[in-house]
Amino acid sequence: MSSGQLRKHEHFRSRFLRNQRELIVYTPPGYADQAARRFPVLYLHDGQNLFDGATSFIPGQDWHVGQTADECINAGEVEPLIIVGMYNTKARVREYTPTHVPKLGGGRADRYAKFLIEEVKPLVEREYRILSGAQHTGIGGSSLGGLVSLYVGLKHCTIFGKIAALSPSVWWNHLVIHRFVESVHVEPRPRTWLDIGTREGPRIVQDVERFRDVLLRKGWRLGHDLHYERIEGAQHNEAAWAQRVRPFLRFLYPAPPGAV
Repeated sequence: MSSGQLRKHEHFRSRFLRNQRELIVYTPPGYADQAARRFPVLYLHDGQNLFDGATSFIPGQDWHVGQTADECINAGEVEPLIIVGMYNTKARVREYTPTHVPKLGGGRADRYAKFLIEEVKPLVEREYRILSGAQHTGIGGSSLGGLVSLYVGLKHCTIFGKIAALSPSVWWNHLVIHRFVESVHVEPRPRTWLDIGTREGPRIVQDVERFRDVLLRKGWRLGHDLHYERIEGAQHNEAAWAQRVRPFLRFLYPAPPGAV
């Protein structure tokens, strides 16, 4: 089986967030051998949890993104793509939330969006062969990373045409993401993966299902540009999210018919 490659960009500094972090970039099998080819891209938050259990928040638990992407691409299930993991920092809660909440903090998601769109994305487009256009550009994450993916992806839908929101923290600030989506016109509608595990708590499941219903009222269609899944027995952790990488890649980046 052919394997993709990982490259780290260390000490990447943001003038918008006034901090620095590592970026880790996965290039797909065959990338180096196809010098004229360009590839779609997926930006994922909590980058240290994606590829290596040694760097993960929970030691030994990671999403196995590289291994899973290799398997899907080699099997002809998923189109070859570039995946950019952006490490989180001590300011994770502030950066991944759209509004401030007393005692919890938060509220810097718009600055984080600028960091992604005006700093990370230009670097990636300079250093790697990226297909341009929202239809080739995705954003994704879990928990608060799922929340910020929804907020940034829906607010900047002309830039991000694909969203992966795994166990998103839509409960933040009394369902502020629900109210945000209800108040804006989203066009074009990003192709969206939304999921939740049944062992994350009944109220959490209910909040995510209510958010699904908001999207349906705004014009998304299940089985078309929206996939919703309630995973029986799944908890709120990296091990659970690792099980969803293959299906969300297949939904958001399906290989064209006849791909090998």
